[in-house]
Amino acid sequence: MDNLEKMKQEKQYEEYVTQKTPKHNVWANMLKAFLTGGIICTIGQAIYNYCELQSLSKDACSGWTSLLLILASVILTGMNLYPRIAKWGGAGALVPITGFANSVAAPAIEYKKEGQVFGIGCKIFTIAGPVILYGIVTSSVLGLLYWIGKITGVV
Repeated sequence: MDNLEKMKQEKQYEEYVTQKTPKHNVWANMLKAFLTGGIICTIGQAIYNYCELQSLSKDACSGWTSLLLILASVILTGMNLYPRIAKWGGAGALVPITGFANSVAAPAIEYKKEGQVFGIGCKIFTIAGPVILYGIVTSSVLGLLYWIGKITGVV
């Protein structure tokens, strides 16, 4: 009897979990991500083309494009619009440079009430910090290996 009761509870729990688990349409999510990422890239390309029309170098065009996309992302994050875009567009909004800017700006905005040092200073890199740290450490290790390879004649 005890075993039967346990199986009944497990079945009820499975039904509860199935009921509470959100249902996702993978194809709709991929379409939303594609559209969101495509719009961000189209805006970036429009900025780049405008810079070219102003006779800027390719490096300057790339710099202005990145700068303006990051600025737009931070402003939209401050206005609480970028999280809504990211919720709808998923990876399409989180993967480009705008998503990275959002991940740095969001904690800073959230913790600004705690002050400049203990709020913004301590929390600004809570999400992006590990990514930045991993990038710096990896590039340092690879640079060191490359340098050793150059000295030893392997590279």
